[in-house]
Amino acid sequence: MFSPGLRISIIDVCVLIAGVIGAVVVGFQVFWAGAVIGFVVGHFFLFCNVFRISRKPELIWAAVFILLSGSTMLNEWPAWIVTFSMSFVVALVLIFLETKKPSYHGIGWKHFNPNLQEWWERRFS
Repeated sequence: MFSPGLRISIIDVCVLIAGVIGAVVVGFQVFWAGAVIGFVVGHFFLFCNVFRISRKPELIWAAVFILLSGSTMLNEWPAWIVTFSMSFVVALVLIFLETKKPSYHGIGWKHFNPNLQEWWERRFS
């Protein structure tokens, strides 16, 4: 079924609420751990529901974030501010690249990909 744009369900809302609660509760104990939870849940929502990017870019972002955050936790390098900043920049690049694909179907699809419906019909009809 052709249904581009922002996607949100009751399960998504529950996951977001649980993520916020988890981030706050954990953040009161260990600030950086709460920030990590919030950052990951937020990106998951952006990737899956707002920009609806494909699996490969999601996995690229996850690998970059895991490597940077793992190094920051174990070695205190490159530091959390760098980890979050670099991961955010990677997310921006991946989202930008996704909006250039003929299959882009996330928020703003009419602006970024006005021929989506024709592409969809050729591919799935």
